[in-house]
Parts: sequence; structure tokens; C-alpha cells
Amino acid sequence: QVHLVESGGGLVQAGGSLRLSCAASGRSFSTVVMGWFRQAPGKEREFVSGISWGNGNTYYADSVKGRFTISRDNAKNTVYLQMNSLKPEDTAVYYCVASPRYGNVYTNEWNYWGQGTQVTVSS
Repeated sequence: QVHLVESGGGLVQAGGSLRLSCAASGRSFSTVVMGWFRQAPGKEREFVSGISWGNGNTYYADSVKGRFTISRDNAKNTVYLQMNSLKPEDTAVYYCVASPRYGNVYTNEWNYWGQGTQVTVSS
């Protein structure tokens, strides 16, 4: 079993930055892929970013490329999402995820989900 705890959400003005953290516990993460999804009110949950714990490969949705950066701290079992140049359309609940069920990071078929953290970007 994996337990994921997000932090770092909040309210920020457009153009500002936030850093989300996801602390993971419960198993070895040397071969795990982790990532972030988000869900805005009235919209489907969507993939934001992913990172392979072992080799550090990263994945991004087109909507956040060049603005968001995902990283990991192996010693702390923590994944980060640095969000810069935030836009009102980035407003959503952001969920940390681990272990894609079928190896595809872009679908919402992941084995483990955090409780979510709210990010609100004002215009």
C-alpha cells in the first residue's frame, strides 16, 4: 500500500508561482512512476505531469510544458511540481498519483491517489 500526502496549494495571482509537494510512504519507490493530475470544477480529471522514479524521465501535458517542472527527492520520497507563470485556467484540485495501472502515464488509471490540494489562480 502507498500513502500520498500533498501540500503547497493555495491562492496566487496570475503570473505567480507555487510549488506542490507530494510525500510518499509505504513501499520502495525505485521503480515507481509518480505524477500529478488536476480537476477543475465541471471538468474531467486531466494529466499534468509524471516522473519515472528510477531514471528520472519526465512527462508533461502540452498545456503546462515550459511552465511546470516536476522533480523528485529520492532521500525524502517526495515529488515536487514547480508551477510558474500560472494562469486562471490552472485553477483546479491537484492530485498526486503513483504507479500507473497499465504503464500509461497519460490516462487516469493509477493505483494510488492523494487527497488533493486546491490551487486557485486569480486574474
